[in-house]
Amino acid sequence: MAVPGRRNGMMDDDDEEAPEGLFEEEGLVVGVDNETPPHLRDLVEAAQFGNVDALRVALDTLNGNIDEAVEDGDTALHLTCLYGHLPCVRLLLERGASLEVKDEDGAIPLHDACAGGFAEITQLLIGAASNSDSVKRLLDTIDVECDTPLHHAARGEHADVVRILLAAGASPTKTNIYGKIPAELCEPETEARRILEAAAHAVAC
Repeated sequence: MAVPGRRNGMMDDDDEEAPEGLFEEEGLVVGVDNETPPHLRDLVEAAQFGNVDALRVALDTLNGNIDEAVEDGDTALHLTCLYGHLPCVRLLLERGASLEVKDEDGAIPLHDACAGGFAEITQLLIGAASNSDSVKRLLDTIDVECDTPLHHAARGEHADVVRILLAAGASPTKTNIYGKIPAELCEPETEARRILEAAAHAVAC
């Protein structure tokens, strides 16, 4: 999963300028990777910046597959979920973008939405699944560290996203490669941890 670089908005004297093609937007360093294939550059830029009109044009003129990897194995849907661009996510789903395509770390777009704490996007992705079996596959998908989307939401302590995932049937007792259940990734006394511990206890009883 590509992770957007976070900046504090201040530059020290010895800070280097962002590499060519990268721009800063609301604290995130975003931009088109120099290795992005030319036929995907417009798609990537629109997805990263959340320009839904530009994304529509890029899709209309796309000479390729909507699920083609653009960088780090991420598809356009991964990127829009990562940056929290709800209208762009909705458009990509309308155009048939896959919910289950994985990036180079084994993460699906739902992992990205959950990691960012984007509750509306999380709900949209789950709702876009064609049936209950598809929902279960999304919720149970693990990345290279055996993290489910719920692990990602827990790590960010995104309580609203945690609630959505649990309501959809996510397991609060699955362990990752380090033997951690989602609750163990939250700081003590946080709302997300309390919700997850209660859910795990209910499963154990």
